[in-house]
Amino acid sequence: MEKFKKFLKEVVAELRKVTWPTKEELIGSTIVTVVVSLIVAVFIGIVDRILTLIIRMIFGAGIGG
Repeated sequence: MEKFKKFLKEVVAELRKVTWPTKEELIGSTIVTVVVSLIVAVFIGIVDRILTLIIRMIFGAGIGG
């Protein structure tokens, strides 16, 4: 039980050292994350469509639809 209490005290001590982001920083980081995720999703979708068309041209329309 003493080890657990020591662990909790150390956790609290470490959490006090953390520099938490401001509201503005958090909003900015969230916007960047969402925008980059959307860009990557669109890119992967476009590449998927192109590769699907290439595969259909090679093997015919019987595969994948």
